Amino acid sequence: MGTGSGEVTLELFEELYERLSNWGRWGEDDQRGTLNFISGEKITEAARLVASGRCISLQLPLDGNGPQTGAFGRVNPVHQMVATGTDHVSATQTYSKDPLGWGFADDSLFLFLQGGTQWDALAHIFRNGSMYNGFSAAAVSSSGAEKGGIENVPTLASRGVLLDMPAYLGVDHLEPGHAIRAADLEGAADKLGVTVGTGDIVLIRTGDMQARREEPGWAGYSAGDAPGLSIDATPWLAEREVAAVASDTWGLEVRPNELAGTFQPLHLILIVSMGMFVGEIWDMDELARDCAADGRYEFFLVCPPSLTVPGAVGSPANPQAIK
Repeated sequence: MGTGSGEVTLELFEELYERLSNWGRWGEDDQRGTLNFISGEKITEAARLVASGRCISLQLPLDGNGPQTGAFGRVNPVHQMVATGTDHVSATQTYSKDPLGWGFADDSLFLFLQGGTQWDALAHIFRNGSMYNGFSAAAVSSSGAEKGGIENVPTLASRGVLLDMPAYLGVDHLEPGHAIRAADLEGAADKLGVTVGTGDIVLIRTGDMQARREEPGWAGYSAGDAPGLSIDATPWLAEREVAAVASDTWGLEVRPNELAGTFQPLHLILIVSMGMFVGEIWDMDELARDCAADGRYEFFLVCPPSLTVPGAVGSPANPQAIK
């Protein structure tokens, strides 16, 4: 098991960035990237996995108890009532004199689109002035993303596979700095009895959320050191034509990052080069317990962005694992 201790080099990063690129693979205007691996046949096949009809949500509540503590200016969602039942019973609402006794409640929500359980859009990350498929980073302005926005993914469903790394390793959770390499993913899949293939959405559980969620301030969960994917794992994902990858951590990849002096280098390969959708802050704990109980680590996963805001570079998600 690695710890991101210098085994990944800048030369390896550059080689993988070039070799795994999907720019132009699905056309010069493609904005869906690896989601193109999901066919109608794949969705039909995934739906056949449903046996009991049991549904498990992988979303954290959108409230003030989430993991955000100010990194990148992000805060937890703020829910505010703008019309209430107390207004109604005090007869201060606009329709308080309605002869039928009509009243109502209404509310608003302020949130960062990537502040909780979420998807990164392909317009979220740039490298050297470009985003996925060669689009200019300048296509994302104060008005939003003209290319690579989350609206390109109005629907999303496929076969989901849970790779529960603590279950594989026989521990409660992985420690910060633990790098999950290709051999670890293959070993977990083998031990848990699943095969990862074209169009699958791979969920990688580290136990990091479980370990920190009850601690004050989530104990550095947001932008802190964490277990996560190694750059070494990218060929494994590419060879299997994985459609998307998600994790129970803040940023998917191992932290401290593997390349000294860089920030989130794995995002550059996955999102910018490969065009792979990345999910973060997914609550996989209940799903892990359920999979351990029935021995089935595959399921029908319905997980579109909750808010397909045109031009947005990310969105909350309420992924549903259906078994």
